[in-house]
Amino acid sequence: MFTATNITDYEQLNKTLESLLEDETNRIANLSNAASLLNFYLKDINWVGFYLFEEESDQLVLGPFQGLPACVRIDNGKGVCGTAFRGNDVFVVDNVNEFPGHIACDANSKSEIVVPVYKDGEPIGVLDIDSPFYERFSEEDRTGLIGFVDILKKYL
Repeated sequence: MFTATNITDYEQLNKTLESLLEDETNRIANLSNAASLLNFYLKDINWVGFYLFEEESDQLVLGPFQGLPACVRIDNGKGVCGTAFRGNDVFVVDNVNEFPGHIACDANSKSEIVVPVYKDGEPIGVLDIDSPFYERFSEEDRTGLIGFVDILKKYL
């Protein structure tokens, strides 16, 4: 089993995603397979999934994921996910306990990466990945996951 630990690994992972999604148009099915693919390939993570933007409530709502049950609703601008989403900026948090306003859905999570998902300027949500290890996510992860989301957006 390969694990995405560098840019070459992410290139292979992203090709796998593209081939997995190329003939499917259902958003939930594609997000589900994307979460499953990341859960299978990424090492040292304990949760991966999507929070989807609900305009009526101005919240991120739990979408397809792999891991323990999670917080269902996150206010836009709150916690790591809401803050990354509001600013449309990728957040890599080496120690979630040091992030002001961190929402602890799983006490075992120590670090986190959040990649906002916008398509044609429209808000869709975020990709959220947690790890039980401090400083788990690198610049290679950041770059690779941005590429992963760029591919995924084509099928949402």
